[in-house]
Amino acid sequence: MKGIKLQGKANEPKVYKDSIRFVNLAEAHNDPPIKEVRSAKGEEFVLYGEENDYYQNVILRYLGSPTNSRCINGISDMIYGRGLNATNSDSFKEQFLKMKMLFNPHELRRVIGDLKELGQGTAQVVYKPGKKEIEKFIHTPTECWRAEKASKNGSIEGYYYHPNWSDYETKDKLKRLPTFGHGSKDDLVEIYIFRPYIPGFYYYSPVDYHGCLQYCELEEEVSNYHVNNVQNGLAPNMMINFNNGVPPEESQRLIEGKIADKFTGTNGQKFILAFNDDAETAATVDALHLPDAHAQYQFLADEAREKIMLGHGVVSPILLGIKDNTGFGNNADELQISSLLMDNMVIRPFQEIMLDGINEILAFNGIVLNTYFTTLQPIEFTDTENIETKIKKEEETGEKLSAVHLSDFSDEDGDDLLTQLEDLGETISDDWELVHSEKVNDPEKDFKMPETLSEANPNRDSSQDQGVFKVRYAYMPVRNSGGSRPFCKRMERFTADRVVFRREDINQMSFRGVNKELGHNRQNYSLFKFKGGKNCHHYWELQVFKKKVSPGSKVSKKNIAPVDNPSEVDVRPIDMPGGGAHPSALSKIRKIFGYE
Repeated sequence: MKGIKLQGKANEPKVYKDSIRFVNLAEAHNDPPIKEVRSAKGEEFVLYGEENDYYQNVILRYLGSPTNSRCINGISDMIYGRGLNATNSDSFKEQFLKMKMLFNPHELRRVIGDLKELGQGTAQVVYKPGKKEIEKFIHTPTECWRAEKASKNGSIEGYYYHPNWSDYETKDKLKRLPTFGHGSKDDLVEIYIFRPYIPGFYYYSPVDYHGCLQYCELEEEVSNYHVNNVQNGLAPNMMINFNNGVPPEESQRLIEGKIADKFTGTNGQKFILAFNDDAETAATVDALHLPDAHAQYQFLADEAREKIMLGHGVVSPILLGIKDNTGFGNNADELQISSLLMDNMVIRPFQEIMLDGINEILAFNGIVLNTYFTTLQPIEFTDTENIETKIKKEEETGEKLSAVHLSDFSDEDGDDLLTQLEDLGETISDDWELVHSEKVNDPEKDFKMPETLSEANPNRDSSQDQGVFKVRYAYMPVRNSGGSRPFCKRMERFTADRVVFRREDINQMSFRGVNKELGHNRQNYSLFKFKGGKNCHHYWELQVFKKKVSPGSKVSKKNIAPVDNPSEVDVRPIDMPGGGAHPSALSKIRKIFGYE
Protein backbone atom coordinates (compact mmCIF):
# COMPACT_ATOMS: atom_id res chain seq x y z
CA MET A 1 0.00 0.00 0.00
CA LYS A 2 1.64 3.26 -1.15
CA GLY A 3 -0.42 5.71 0.91
CA ILE A 4 -3.83 6.81 2.11
CA LYS A 5 -5.94 9.71 0.83
CA LEU A 6 -7.35 12.25 3.25
CA GLN A 7 -9.54 15.32 2.63
CA GLY A 8 -7.84 18.73 3.20
CA LYS A 9 -9.43 22.09 4.11
CA ALA A 10 -10.02 22.90 0.45
CA ASN A 11 -11.63 19.53 -0.11
CA GLU A 12 -8.54 18.48 -1.99
CA PRO A 13 -7.19 15.03 -1.38
CA LYS A 14 -3.83 14.81 0.31
CA VAL A 15 -1.62 11.78 0.13
CA TYR A 16 0.61 10.82 3.05
CA LYS A 17 2.94 8.21 1.67
CA ASP A 18 4.12 5.44 3.96
CA SER A 19 1.96 6.82 6.75
CA ILE A 20 0.69 3.35 7.71
CA ARG A 21 2.82 0.31 8.49
CA PHE A 22 1.66 -3.28 8.34
CA VAL A 23 3.05 -5.49 11.07
CA ASN A 24 3.25 -9.12 9.98
CA LEU A 25 2.28 -11.64 12.61
CA ALA A 26 4.22 -14.85 13.09
CA GLU A 27 3.82 -17.38 10.31
CA ALA A 28 1.60 -20.37 10.90
CA HIS A 29 3.20 -23.49 12.34
CA ASN A 30 3.25 -25.84 9.38
CA ASP A 31 4.34 -29.44 9.27
CA PRO A 32 8.07 -29.78 9.95
CA PRO A 33 9.89 -29.89 6.60
CA ILE A 34 12.48 -32.53 5.79
CA LYS A 35 15.43 -32.06 3.49
CA GLU A 36 17.83 -34.59 2.04
CA VAL A 37 21.45 -33.40 2.14
CA ARG A 38 24.91 -34.75 1.37
CA SER A 39 27.92 -34.13 3.58
CA ALA A 40 31.41 -33.34 2.32
CA LYS A 41 32.23 -37.03 2.77
CA GLY A 42 29.30 -38.18 0.66
CA GLU A 43 27.02 -39.14 3.56
CA GLU A 44 23.36 -38.73 2.57
CA PHE A 45 20.88 -38.09 5.37
CA VAL A 46 17.66 -36.21 6.06
CA LEU A 47 17.38 -32.97 8.04
CA TYR A 48 14.30 -32.43 10.19
CA GLY A 49 12.73 -29.02 10.71
CA GLU A 50 13.01 -25.54 9.17
CA GLU A 51 16.60 -25.19 10.40
CA ASN A 52 17.08 -28.87 11.24
CA ASP A 53 15.79 -27.90 14.68
CA TYR A 54 12.41 -29.63 15.09
CA TYR A 55 13.52 -31.66 18.10
CA GLN A 56 15.14 -28.59 19.70
CA ASN A 57 11.92 -26.60 19.28
CA VAL A 58 9.87 -29.39 20.82
CA ILE A 59 12.26 -29.55 23.78
CA LEU A 60 11.92 -25.77 24.27
CA ARG A 61 8.14 -26.13 24.35
CA TYR A 62 8.58 -28.81 27.01
CA LEU A 63 10.78 -26.55 29.11
CA GLY A 64 8.69 -23.40 28.67
CA SER A 65 5.11 -24.65 29.05
CA PRO A 66 4.16 -25.99 32.50
CA THR A 67 1.00 -27.70 31.24
CA ASN A 68 2.88 -29.36 28.37
CA SER A 69 5.69 -30.63 30.59
CA ARG A 70 3.20 -32.01 33.14
CA CYS A 71 1.27 -33.84 30.41
CA ILE A 72 4.44 -35.35 28.93
CA ASN A 73 5.82 -36.44 32.30
CA GLY A 74 2.49 -37.85 33.49
CA ILE A 75 1.71 -39.77 30.31
CA SER A 76 5.27 -41.15 30.11
CA ASP A 77 4.91 -42.45 33.67
CA MET A 78 1.58 -44.06 32.77
CA ILE A 79 3.07 -45.77 29.70
CA TYR A 80 5.87 -47.37 31.71
CA GLY A 81 3.56 -48.00 34.65
CA ARG A 82 5.23 -50.29 37.15
CA GLY A 83 7.47 -51.89 34.58
CA LEU A 84 7.64 -54.60 31.94
CA ASN A 85 6.05 -57.92 32.83
CA ALA A 86 4.75 -61.14 31.25
CA THR A 87 1.66 -63.21 31.93
CA ASN A 88 3.57 -66.48 31.55
CA SER A 89 6.54 -65.42 33.69
CA ASP A 90 5.96 -68.26 36.16
CA SER A 91 6.05 -70.86 33.41
CA PHE A 92 9.17 -69.49 31.72
CA LYS A 93 11.16 -68.14 34.62
CA GLU A 94 14.52 -68.37 32.86
CA GLN A 95 13.31 -66.49 29.80
CA PHE A 96 11.57 -63.93 32.00
CA LEU A 97 14.78 -63.32 33.94
CA LYS A 98 16.71 -62.83 30.69
CA MET A 99 14.11 -60.30 29.53
CA LYS A 100 14.37 -58.33 32.77
CA MET A 101 18.17 -58.29 32.53
CA LEU A 102 18.09 -57.17 28.91
CA PHE A 103 15.56 -54.35 29.34
CA ASN A 104 16.93 -52.27 32.17
CA PRO A 105 14.13 -50.12 33.66
CA HIS A 106 16.34 -47.03 33.58
CA GLU A 107 16.99 -47.38 29.84
CA LEU A 108 13.40 -48.35 29.07
CA ARG A 109 12.02 -45.29 30.88
CA ARG A 110 14.24 -43.02 28.81
CA VAL A 111 13.16 -44.55 25.52
CA ILE A 112 9.50 -44.17 26.52
CA GLY A 113 10.13 -40.56 27.53
CA ASP A 114 11.60 -39.78 24.10
CA LEU A 115 8.74 -41.58 22.35
CA LYS A 116 6.20 -39.33 24.08
CA GLU A 117 8.12 -36.05 24.10
CA LEU A 118 9.86 -36.26 20.71
CA GLY A 119 7.59 -38.60 18.75
CA GLN A 120 10.21 -41.36 18.51
CA GLY A 121 12.18 -43.47 20.95
CA THR A 122 15.69 -44.61 20.07
CA ALA A 123 17.86 -47.39 21.48
CA GLN A 124 21.12 -49.10 20.65
CA VAL A 125 20.97 -52.88 20.40
CA VAL A 126 24.32 -54.42 21.33
CA TYR A 127 25.13 -57.99 20.23
CA LYS A 128 27.47 -60.54 21.72
CA PRO A 129 30.47 -61.53 19.54
CA GLY A 130 29.25 -63.76 16.75
CA LYS A 131 25.97 -61.83 16.61
CA LYS A 132 23.87 -64.77 17.77
CA GLU A 133 22.38 -63.05 20.81
CA ILE A 134 21.53 -59.49 21.90
CA GLU A 135 23.40 -58.58 25.07
CA LYS A 136 22.36 -54.99 25.85
CA PHE A 137 19.54 -52.53 25.22
CA ILE A 138 20.78 -48.94 25.69
CA HIS A 139 18.86 -45.69 25.29
CA THR A 140 20.35 -43.06 23.01
CA PRO A 141 19.02 -39.46 22.62
CA THR A 142 16.58 -39.26 19.73
CA GLU A 143 17.40 -35.62 18.97
CA CYS A 144 21.00 -36.60 18.12
CA TRP A 145 20.09 -38.91 15.22
CA ARG A 146 19.11 -38.20 11.62
CA ALA A 147 17.85 -40.81 9.19
CA GLU A 148 19.93 -41.96 6.30
CA LYS A 149 18.45 -41.42 2.85
CA ALA A 150 16.27 -44.40 1.97
CA SER A 151 17.81 -47.16 -0.11
CA LYS A 152 16.51 -48.20 -3.49
CA ASN A 153 14.17 -50.73 -1.92
CA GLY A 154 12.65 -47.98 0.22
CA SER A 155 14.05 -48.98 3.62
CA ILE A 156 15.99 -46.79 6.05
CA GLU A 157 19.15 -48.76 6.65
CA GLY A 158 21.04 -46.42 8.95
CA TYR A 159 21.09 -43.29 11.13
CA TYR A 160 23.78 -40.63 11.63
CA TYR A 161 24.78 -39.20 15.01
CA HIS A 162 25.77 -35.61 15.85
CA PRO A 163 25.76 -34.20 19.41
CA ASN A 164 24.23 -30.87 18.33
CA TRP A 165 22.65 -30.70 14.90
CA SER A 166 21.96 -26.96 15.18
CA ASP A 167 25.75 -26.46 14.92
CA TYR A 168 26.26 -29.05 12.20
CA GLU A 169 28.66 -28.20 9.35
CA THR A 170 29.28 -30.31 6.29
CA LYS A 171 32.87 -30.91 7.37
CA ASP A 172 31.82 -32.47 10.69
CA LYS A 173 32.54 -36.14 11.24
CA LEU A 174 29.38 -38.19 11.73
CA LYS A 175 28.91 -41.60 13.31
CA ARG A 176 26.68 -44.04 11.45
CA LEU A 177 24.83 -47.01 12.92
CA PRO A 178 22.80 -49.51 10.86
CA THR A 179 19.16 -50.02 11.77
CA PHE A 180 18.04 -53.23 13.41
CA GLY A 181 18.43 -56.13 10.99
CA HIS A 182 20.44 -54.16 8.40
CA GLY A 183 23.91 -54.48 9.86
CA SER A 184 26.61 -56.84 8.67
CA LYS A 185 28.02 -59.68 10.77
CA ASP A 186 30.74 -57.33 12.00
CA ASP A 187 28.26 -54.64 13.14
CA LEU A 188 27.73 -55.52 16.80
CA VAL A 189 25.74 -52.34 17.49
CA GLU A 190 22.52 -51.47 15.66
CA ILE A 191 19.90 -48.83 16.26
CA TYR A 192 16.22 -49.54 16.89
CA ILE A 193 13.58 -46.83 16.38
CA PHE A 194 10.27 -47.01 18.24
CA ARG A 195 7.83 -44.87 16.29
CA PRO A 196 4.17 -44.86 15.23
CA TYR A 197 3.05 -44.87 11.63
CA ILE A 198 1.76 -41.46 10.52
CA PRO A 199 0.64 -40.98 6.89
CA GLY A 200 2.85 -38.55 5.00
CA PHE A 201 5.84 -38.98 7.31
CA TYR A 202 8.30 -41.57 6.11
CA TYR A 203 11.56 -40.64 7.81
CA TYR A 204 10.30 -39.20 11.09
CA SER A 205 7.12 -39.17 13.16
CA PRO A 206 6.07 -35.79 14.61
CA VAL A 207 4.90 -35.67 18.20
CA ASP A 208 1.33 -36.79 18.81
CA TYR A 209 0.56 -33.33 20.26
CA HIS A 210 2.01 -31.44 17.28
CA GLY A 211 -1.28 -29.58 16.76
CA CYS A 212 -1.02 -27.84 20.14
CA LEU A 213 2.61 -26.68 19.93
CA GLN A 214 1.37 -23.14 19.15
CA TYR A 215 -0.54 -23.12 22.42
CA CYS A 216 2.52 -24.38 24.27
CA GLU A 217 4.39 -21.37 22.95
CA LEU A 218 1.44 -19.10 23.78
CA GLU A 219 1.43 -20.28 27.40
CA GLU A 220 5.15 -19.67 27.52
CA GLU A 221 4.79 -16.11 26.20
CA VAL A 222 1.97 -15.30 28.61
CA SER A 223 4.15 -16.38 31.52
CA ASN A 224 7.05 -14.33 30.12
CA TYR A 225 4.81 -11.28 29.98
CA HIS A 226 3.80 -11.65 33.61
CA VAL A 227 7.39 -12.21 34.72
CA ASN A 228 8.60 -9.12 32.88
CA ASN A 229 5.67 -7.13 34.21
CA VAL A 230 6.52 -8.05 37.79
CA GLN A 231 10.23 -7.44 37.27
CA ASN A 232 9.40 -3.97 35.91
CA GLY A 233 7.31 -3.12 38.94
CA LEU A 234 4.09 -3.99 37.10
CA ALA A 235 4.57 -0.91 34.81
CA PRO A 236 6.69 2.23 34.27
CA ASN A 237 3.89 4.11 36.09
CA MET A 238 5.53 7.35 37.28
CA MET A 239 6.05 10.51 35.27
CA ILE A 240 7.99 13.14 37.28
CA ASN A 241 8.21 16.65 35.85
CA PHE A 242 10.50 19.45 37.07
CA ASN A 243 9.06 22.62 35.53
CA ASN A 244 11.51 25.17 36.95
CA GLY A 245 14.12 25.00 34.27
CA VAL A 246 16.65 22.53 33.00
CA PRO A 247 19.57 22.05 35.42
CA PRO A 248 23.08 21.03 34.37
CA GLU A 249 23.78 17.43 33.50
CA GLU A 250 25.51 16.71 36.80
CA SER A 251 22.55 18.06 38.79
CA GLN A 252 20.15 15.97 36.73
CA ARG A 253 22.07 12.77 37.60
CA LEU A 254 22.12 13.73 41.27
CA ILE A 255 18.35 14.31 41.35
CA GLU A 256 17.70 11.08 39.44
CA GLY A 257 19.79 9.08 41.89
CA LYS A 258 17.99 10.49 44.95
CA ILE A 259 14.58 9.76 43.43
CA ALA A 260 15.65 6.21 42.55
CA ASP A 261 16.81 5.58 46.10
CA LYS A 262 13.53 6.90 47.45
CA PHE A 263 10.93 5.24 45.20
CA THR A 264 12.34 2.11 43.52
CA GLY A 265 12.11 -1.30 45.16
CA THR A 266 13.55 -4.79 44.75
CA ASN A 267 11.57 -5.36 41.53
CA GLY A 268 13.35 -2.49 39.79
CA GLN A 269 10.32 -0.17 39.45
CA LYS A 270 10.71 2.26 36.54
CA PHE A 271 9.97 5.97 36.35
CA ILE A 272 10.30 8.73 33.79
CA LEU A 273 12.09 11.92 34.83
CA ALA A 274 11.69 15.12 32.78
CA PHE A 275 13.23 18.57 33.26
CA ASN A 276 11.21 21.40 31.66
CA ASP A 277 11.53 25.20 31.50
CA ASP A 278 7.94 25.60 32.68
CA ALA A 279 4.67 23.71 33.03
CA GLU A 280 3.54 24.62 29.53
CA THR A 281 6.53 22.83 28.04
CA ALA A 282 6.23 19.78 30.32
CA ALA A 283 6.63 16.36 28.78
CA THR A 284 3.48 14.30 28.24
CA VAL A 285 3.04 10.55 28.12
CA ASP A 286 0.14 8.91 26.29
CA ALA A 287 -0.54 5.44 27.69
CA LEU A 288 -1.59 2.62 25.35
CA HIS A 289 -4.26 1.34 27.70
CA LEU A 290 -5.52 -2.23 27.29
CA PRO A 291 -9.01 -2.53 28.79
CA ASP A 292 -9.44 -5.47 31.17
CA ALA A 293 -5.90 -6.66 30.51
CA HIS A 294 -5.97 -9.14 33.38
CA ALA A 295 -9.11 -10.81 32.01
CA GLN A 296 -7.70 -11.08 28.51
CA TYR A 297 -4.46 -12.64 29.71
CA GLN A 298 -6.41 -15.02 31.93
CA PHE A 299 -8.45 -16.07 28.91
CA LEU A 300 -5.27 -16.73 26.91
CA ALA A 301 -3.78 -18.76 29.74
CA ASP A 302 -6.95 -20.86 30.15
CA GLU A 303 -7.34 -21.33 26.41
CA ALA A 304 -3.73 -22.45 26.01
CA ARG A 305 -4.03 -24.89 28.91
CA GLU A 306 -7.23 -26.43 27.54
CA LYS A 307 -5.83 -26.84 24.03
CA ILE A 308 -2.60 -28.37 25.30
CA MET A 309 -4.49 -31.00 27.28
CA LEU A 310 -6.70 -31.60 24.24
CA GLY A 311 -3.61 -32.17 22.10
CA HIS A 312 -2.31 -34.75 24.58
CA GLY A 313 -5.67 -36.50 24.82
CA VAL A 314 -6.03 -35.80 28.54
CA VAL A 315 -9.56 -36.80 29.51
CA SER A 316 -9.43 -35.30 32.99
CA PRO A 317 -6.60 -33.05 34.26
CA ILE A 318 -6.80 -34.52 37.74
CA LEU A 319 -5.38 -37.80 36.37
CA LEU A 320 -2.08 -35.97 35.87
CA GLY A 321 -2.22 -34.12 39.16
CA ILE A 322 -3.66 -30.93 37.63
CA LYS A 323 -6.49 -29.36 39.62
CA ASP A 324 -9.52 -28.74 37.47
CA ASN A 325 -12.42 -26.44 38.30
CA THR A 326 -14.80 -27.78 35.69
CA GLY A 327 -16.24 -30.38 38.03
CA PHE A 328 -15.50 -33.30 35.71
CA GLY A 329 -13.57 -36.00 37.46
CA ASN A 330 -14.30 -34.64 40.92
CA ASN A 331 -16.30 -37.70 41.98
CA ALA A 332 -15.32 -41.34 42.03
CA ASP A 333 -17.49 -42.52 39.11
CA GLU A 334 -16.37 -39.78 36.73
CA LEU A 335 -12.75 -40.22 37.77
CA GLN A 336 -12.97 -43.96 37.10
CA ILE A 337 -14.53 -43.43 33.66
CA SER A 338 -11.94 -40.83 32.69
CA SER A 339 -9.15 -43.10 33.92
CA LEU A 340 -10.40 -46.00 31.79
CA LEU A 341 -10.77 -43.78 28.73
CA MET A 342 -7.30 -42.34 29.20
CA ASP A 343 -5.78 -45.78 29.61
CA ASN A 344 -7.43 -47.25 26.52
CA MET A 345 -7.30 -44.29 24.15
CA VAL A 346 -3.93 -42.73 25.01
CA ILE A 347 -1.73 -45.05 27.06
CA ARG A 348 -2.34 -48.41 25.36
CA PRO A 349 -1.38 -47.25 21.83
CA PHE A 350 2.00 -46.09 23.12
CA GLN A 351 2.46 -49.34 25.03
CA GLU A 352 1.67 -51.35 21.89
CA ILE A 353 4.38 -49.46 19.97
CA MET A 354 6.89 -50.31 22.69
CA LEU A 355 5.79 -53.94 23.06
CA ASP A 356 5.96 -54.59 19.31
CA GLY A 357 9.59 -53.54 19.32
CA ILE A 358 10.41 -55.32 22.58
CA ASN A 359 8.93 -58.58 21.31
CA GLU A 360 10.89 -58.28 18.07
CA ILE A 361 14.13 -57.89 20.01
CA LEU A 362 13.22 -60.75 22.35
CA ALA A 363 12.42 -63.00 19.41
CA PHE A 364 15.98 -62.59 18.14
CA ASN A 365 17.15 -64.13 21.42
CA GLY A 366 14.62 -66.94 21.12
CA ILE A 367 12.45 -65.55 23.91
CA VAL A 368 8.70 -65.73 23.41
CA LEU A 369 6.74 -64.16 26.26
CA ASN A 370 3.31 -62.59 26.50
CA THR A 371 4.61 -59.17 27.54
CA TYR A 372 2.73 -56.20 28.95
CA PHE A 373 3.35 -53.11 31.06
CA THR A 374 1.99 -53.29 34.58
CA THR A 375 -0.52 -50.47 34.86
CA LEU A 376 -0.45 -47.60 37.34
CA GLN A 377 -4.23 -47.52 37.24
CA PRO A 378 -5.81 -48.50 40.58
CA ILE A 379 -7.24 -52.02 40.44
CA GLU A 380 -10.53 -50.60 41.74
CA PHE A 381 -10.87 -48.69 38.46
CA THR A 382 -10.63 -51.85 36.34
CA ASP A 383 -13.84 -53.63 35.38
CA THR A 384 -12.67 -57.20 36.04
CA GLU A 385 -16.18 -58.65 35.95
CA ASN A 386 -16.30 -58.53 32.16
CA ILE A 387 -12.81 -60.00 31.67
CA GLU A 388 -13.09 -63.63 30.67
CA THR A 389 -9.66 -65.12 31.36
CA LYS A 390 -6.94 -64.87 33.97
CA ILE A 391 -4.40 -63.84 31.38
CA LYS A 392 -6.51 -60.85 30.38
CA LYS A 393 -7.12 -60.02 34.05
CA GLU A 394 -3.40 -59.96 34.67
CA GLU A 395 -2.80 -57.75 31.65
CA GLU A 396 -5.51 -55.34 32.76
CA THR A 397 -4.69 -55.19 36.46
CA GLY A 398 -1.05 -56.21 36.69
CA GLU A 399 -1.91 -58.63 39.46
CA LYS A 400 -0.50 -62.16 39.27
CA LEU A 401 -3.89 -63.78 39.78
CA SER A 402 -2.62 -67.19 38.69
CA ALA A 403 -0.16 -67.20 41.58
CA VAL A 404 -2.91 -67.73 44.16
CA HIS A 405 -2.50 -71.14 45.80
CA LEU A 406 -5.62 -73.25 45.94
CA SER A 407 -6.28 -76.55 47.60
CA ASP A 408 -7.84 -77.92 44.42
CA PHE A 409 -9.10 -76.77 41.05
CA SER A 410 -11.75 -74.24 42.09
CA ASP A 411 -14.87 -73.21 40.23
CA GLU A 412 -13.21 -69.95 39.30
CA ASP A 413 -10.22 -71.75 37.80
CA GLY A 414 -12.55 -74.14 35.99
CA ASP A 415 -14.46 -71.24 34.51
CA ASP A 416 -11.22 -69.61 33.45
CA LEU A 417 -9.98 -72.72 31.66
CA LEU A 418 -13.43 -73.37 30.29
CA THR A 419 -13.53 -69.94 28.65
CA GLN A 420 -10.16 -70.41 27.02
CA LEU A 421 -10.98 -73.93 25.84
CA GLU A 422 -14.31 -72.74 24.49
CA ASP A 423 -12.51 -70.16 22.36
CA LEU A 424 -10.38 -72.92 20.86
CA GLY A 425 -12.96 -75.68 20.83
CA GLU A 426 -15.07 -76.46 17.81
CA THR A 427 -18.72 -77.43 17.69
CA ILE A 428 -19.15 -80.03 14.99
CA SER A 429 -21.72 -78.91 12.46
CA ASP A 430 -24.01 -81.09 10.36
CA ASP A 431 -21.60 -80.69 7.44
CA TRP A 432 -19.36 -83.26 9.09
CA GLU A 433 -20.04 -86.88 10.00
CA LEU A 434 -18.25 -89.02 12.54
CA VAL A 435 -16.68 -91.92 10.69
CA HIS A 436 -14.46 -93.37 13.40
CA SER A 437 -13.78 -93.00 17.14
CA GLU A 438 -11.62 -94.82 19.67
CA LYS A 439 -9.48 -94.28 22.70
CA VAL A 440 -6.25 -92.66 21.61
CA ASN A 441 -3.87 -95.49 20.69
CA ASP A 442 -0.15 -95.83 21.00
CA PRO A 443 1.91 -94.84 17.96
CA GLU A 444 2.81 -98.51 17.42
CA LYS A 445 -0.79 -99.43 16.66
CA ASP A 446 -2.06 -99.44 13.11
CA PHE A 447 -4.51 -96.55 13.22
CA LYS A 448 -4.37 -94.72 9.88
CA MET A 449 -6.04 -91.65 8.46
CA PRO A 450 -8.27 -92.06 5.38
CA GLU A 451 -6.76 -91.39 2.01
CA THR A 452 -7.17 -87.83 0.74
CA LEU A 453 -9.93 -87.24 -1.80
CA SER A 454 -8.65 -85.18 -4.73
CA GLU A 455 -11.89 -83.30 -5.35
CA ALA A 456 -11.77 -81.61 -1.91
CA ASN A 457 -9.45 -78.79 -0.81
CA PRO A 458 -10.40 -77.89 2.77
CA ASN A 459 -8.30 -75.81 5.15
CA ARG A 460 -5.96 -77.91 7.23
CA ASP A 461 -6.74 -76.63 10.72
CA SER A 462 -4.65 -79.26 12.45
CA SER A 463 -1.38 -80.93 11.64
CA GLN A 464 -3.21 -84.26 11.95
CA ASP A 465 -5.90 -83.36 9.39
CA GLN A 466 -5.78 -84.84 5.94
CA GLY A 467 -7.94 -83.83 3.01
CA VAL A 468 -11.63 -84.06 3.82
CA PHE A 469 -10.85 -85.74 7.13
CA LYS A 470 -10.06 -83.99 10.35
CA VAL A 471 -8.97 -85.37 13.72
CA ARG A 472 -10.42 -83.98 16.92
CA TYR A 473 -10.50 -85.07 20.55
CA ALA A 474 -13.43 -85.36 22.94
CA TYR A 475 -13.20 -85.51 26.75
CA MET A 476 -14.65 -88.89 27.71
CA PRO A 477 -16.64 -90.41 29.23
CA VAL A 478 -19.64 -88.31 30.15
CA ARG A 479 -20.21 -89.74 33.63
CA ASN A 480 -22.46 -87.02 35.11
CA SER A 481 -21.09 -87.96 38.50
CA GLY A 482 -21.83 -85.64 41.38
CA GLY A 483 -18.40 -86.41 42.80
CA SER A 484 -16.49 -85.20 39.74
CA ARG A 485 -14.34 -82.13 40.19
CA PRO A 486 -15.72 -78.90 38.66
CA PHE A 487 -13.19 -78.92 35.81
CA CYS A 488 -14.20 -82.40 34.67
CA LYS A 489 -17.89 -81.53 34.88
CA ARG A 490 -17.35 -78.60 32.56
CA MET A 491 -15.34 -80.67 30.11
CA GLU A 492 -18.08 -83.31 30.07
CA ARG A 493 -20.55 -80.58 29.25
CA PHE A 494 -18.42 -79.70 26.23
CA THR A 495 -18.55 -83.29 25.03
CA ALA A 496 -22.32 -83.39 25.50
CA ASP A 497 -22.59 -80.26 23.33
CA ARG A 498 -20.43 -81.86 20.60
CA VAL A 499 -17.50 -79.54 21.30
CA VAL A 500 -14.18 -81.11 20.37
CA PHE A 501 -10.58 -79.91 20.23
CA ARG A 502 -7.51 -80.12 18.09
CA ARG A 503 -4.42 -81.58 19.71
CA GLU A 504 -2.77 -78.17 19.29
CA ASP A 505 -5.60 -76.54 21.26
CA ILE A 506 -5.14 -78.87 24.21
CA ASN A 507 -1.37 -78.39 24.15
CA GLN A 508 -1.84 -74.65 24.09
CA MET A 509 -3.90 -74.77 27.26
CA SER A 510 -1.17 -76.79 28.94
CA PHE A 511 1.44 -74.35 27.65
CA ARG A 512 -0.37 -71.35 29.11
CA GLY A 513 -0.43 -72.99 32.51
CA VAL A 514 -4.03 -72.09 33.22
CA ASN A 515 -4.56 -75.52 34.81
CA LYS A 516 -1.32 -75.68 36.78
CA GLU A 517 -3.14 -75.62 40.12
CA LEU A 518 -3.66 -79.35 39.54
CA GLY A 519 0.00 -79.97 38.71
CA HIS A 520 2.81 -81.07 40.94
CA ASN A 521 3.86 -78.10 43.09
CA ARG A 522 1.40 -75.96 41.12
CA GLN A 523 3.46 -76.41 37.95
CA ASN A 524 2.28 -76.87 34.37
CA TYR A 525 1.48 -80.38 33.26
CA SER A 526 0.25 -81.97 30.07
CA LEU A 527 -3.50 -81.76 29.89
CA PHE A 528 -3.30 -84.08 26.89
CA LYS A 529 -1.60 -86.81 28.93
CA PHE A 530 -3.02 -86.35 32.42
CA LYS A 531 -6.47 -84.81 31.74
CA GLY A 532 -8.00 -83.46 34.93
CA GLY A 533 -5.08 -84.43 37.13
CA LYS A 534 -4.40 -87.04 39.77
CA ASN A 535 -7.13 -89.72 40.17
CA CYS A 536 -9.05 -88.38 37.18
CA HIS A 537 -11.40 -90.96 35.56
CA HIS A 538 -11.36 -89.44 32.07
CA TYR A 539 -9.48 -89.99 28.85
CA TRP A 540 -9.33 -88.38 25.42
CA GLU A 541 -11.26 -90.05 22.63
CA LEU A 542 -9.91 -89.62 19.13
CA GLN A 543 -12.69 -88.83 16.66
CA VAL A 544 -12.33 -88.73 12.89
CA PHE A 545 -14.80 -86.60 10.94
CA LYS A 546 -15.35 -86.60 7.19
CA LYS A 547 -16.67 -83.73 5.13
CA LYS A 548 -19.97 -84.60 3.53
CA VAL A 549 -18.76 -84.00 -0.01
CA SER A 550 -18.89 -87.47 -1.41
CA PRO A 551 -21.98 -89.38 -0.30
CA GLY A 552 -21.55 -93.11 -0.41
CA SER A 553 -17.77 -93.13 -0.01
CA LYS A 554 -16.66 -95.44 2.77
CA VAL A 555 -13.72 -95.32 5.11
CA SER A 556 -11.69 -98.31 6.04
CA LYS A 557 -9.58 -98.18 9.17
CA LYS A 558 -6.77 -100.01 7.40
CA ASN A 559 -6.37 -97.03 5.03
CA ILE A 560 -5.83 -94.52 7.84
CA ALA A 561 -2.33 -93.07 8.37
CA PRO A 562 -0.73 -93.37 11.82
CA VAL A 563 -1.42 -90.66 14.39
CA ASP A 564 1.51 -90.16 16.74
CA ASN A 565 0.18 -89.59 20.25
CA PRO A 566 1.66 -90.23 23.72
CA SER A 567 0.89 -93.64 25.17
CA GLU A 568 -0.75 -92.06 28.22
CA VAL A 569 -3.52 -90.43 26.19
CA ASP A 570 -5.87 -93.42 26.29
CA VAL A 571 -5.19 -94.18 29.97
CA ARG A 572 -7.27 -92.73 32.75
CA PRO A 573 -5.07 -91.08 35.42
CA ILE A 574 -6.81 -93.24 38.04
CA ASP A 575 -5.35 -96.29 36.21
CA MET A 576 -1.82 -94.85 36.10
CA PRO A 577 0.84 -95.61 38.75
CA GLY A 578 0.02 -93.64 41.85
CA GLY A 579 -3.26 -92.48 40.34
CA GLY A 580 -1.37 -90.25 37.92
CA ALA A 581 0.64 -88.52 40.64
CA HIS A 582 3.96 -86.88 39.81
CA PRO A 583 6.85 -89.42 40.15
CA SER A 584 8.52 -87.43 42.92
CA ALA A 585 5.25 -87.24 44.86
CA LEU A 586 4.73 -90.98 44.33
CA SER A 587 8.22 -91.65 45.66
CA LYS A 588 7.45 -89.72 48.84
CA ILE A 589 4.30 -91.80 49.37
CA ARG A 590 6.25 -95.03 48.93
CA LYS A 591 8.82 -93.92 51.49
CA ILE A 592 6.13 -93.01 54.01
CA PHE A 593 4.65 -96.51 53.81
CA GLY A 594 8.06 -98.19 53.82
CA TYR A 595 8.05 -99.45 50.25
CA GLU A 596 11.36 -97.74 49.45
